[in-house]
Amino acid sequence: MKLKYTTLILSGALLLSAASCKKDLVKINQNPNNSQTAQPDYLLTAASKVTADTYWGTANNMDASLLFVQYWAKIQYTDPDRYIYSNSAFQELWTVGYSKSIVNLNQIIKLGDAQGNTNYKGVALVLRSWVFTLLTEAYGNIPYKQAANIDQYLTPAYDTQKDVYFALLDDLKAAQTALDPSGKAIAGDVIYGNNITLWKKFANSLRLRIALRIADREPAKAKQVLADIQTEGGSYISANTETAQFTYVDSPNQNPISNLFDTRDDYRISKTIVDKLFALNDPRLPVYASKTKDATPQTYVGIPNGLLVGDASNLGFTKTSKPGTYFLAPHAPAVIISYAETLFDQAEAVARGFIAGDAAALYKQAVTASLKQYSIADADIATYTALPAVQYDATNYKKSIGEQKWIALFGQGLEAFTEWRRLDYPQLQPAVAGTLSGKLPVRFIYPGTEQSLNGANYKAAVASQGADVLTTKLWFDVN
Repeated sequence: MKLKYTTLILSGALLLSAASCKKDLVKINQNPNNSQTAQPDYLLTAASKVTADTYWGTANNMDASLLFVQYWAKIQYTDPDRYIYSNSAFQELWTVGYSKSIVNLNQIIKLGDAQGNTNYKGVALVLRSWVFTLLTEAYGNIPYKQAANIDQYLTPAYDTQKDVYFALLDDLKAAQTALDPSGKAIAGDVIYGNNITLWKKFANSLRLRIALRIADREPAKAKQVLADIQTEGGSYISANTETAQFTYVDSPNQNPISNLFDTRDDYRISKTIVDKLFALNDPRLPVYASKTKDATPQTYVGIPNGLLVGDASNLGFTKTSKPGTYFLAPHAPAVIISYAETLFDQAEAVARGFIAGDAAALYKQAVTASLKQYSIADADIATYTALPAVQYDATNYKKSIGEQKWIALFGQGLEAFTEWRRLDYPQLQPAVAGTLSGKLPVRFIYPGTEQSLNGANYKAAVASQGADVLTTKLWFDVN
């Protein structure tokens, strides 16, 4: 189904950069000839689209997390691949997350309450929880409690990552209660086509994901979350057709990666992922990488991360591989949570003793689901999953799950960045000409505007968490 995505975004929502504005400004500037109450279906479409765009777009994906986890590399303008950033480089995720995504979703929650439609409220809670996970996993401590009311909190305080995670688990439990397949219908859902049953699965899959985020710090809480889901009789995403994703349409609403490659040629696939796929004879290689334009002995050629500009360009634009055409296509989806991920997560939950089950069987199902996600033939799947290097190792589940999950999450830069930090696999090497003294980034730095517009709360967050630099580990990142 092709939809014309609305660009409706609530105005008056510069949550974290409007400290100098008066609270009455929005009221003063209301147009008496226009409705002041947005429709929840338009807001839902808008919030989904704008979040997907920044999640899958340049600043947070292509110029940051895809480079950090060594899916992609830069062949031109290599500063980001060498970890060189200005204090405005990570502004977009923060600004879009708060001033567009969360503000719209908060309004949907209010409208859902006002209209007696709990399904709008439940869907908005799920999406808002996802947005907050993106923010806290990128920056660490973030505004959460005071982020819902701009009129009252123009300079919101930061909450600790632990408190944010615990609050999100409460929100998702509330969402699960609010979501009712027999309740009032919703519209404007471009993720699941207004299917509330699938939103309930999405909610539980996100709860499972967060439970594992806190597992090394708060194992008892993580185990209780999964027990609650079981007691509720809930289920997770259980097929590739149920993957939570935003599917793009034609220009001007095509996939952001497709849009960028229409006019630029800055990126190549990383040598790290190409070497791993070659070593495993992984059938996803032709999906993840494009053939070199000029014939080369290997057909698929990645480049090392973090080269100096001259060294990178000397490798040759026509002798190195771009990302695969699947990911460059206008309609390529922005995957939020895949079926494969939920299976990997369940395998890990079993390995940790949080739930009953067969970790090895779930792991194999996860690998299979990832391969089927890209239409790999059954015979090739059987060959691949039988390889000793792909077999599940119960003595080191983090290695088995971490390496195969890293392969499966290709393209999902922010998610892969978090999983790599949490599981510590694969064991990546820093950029060749990196600027972090032999270290890799483990977080985003806060936007520079926070220092100038929300300085007191910014300083308190840094004092609590650690220096505002790329190498400061976040709370969930234990090892």
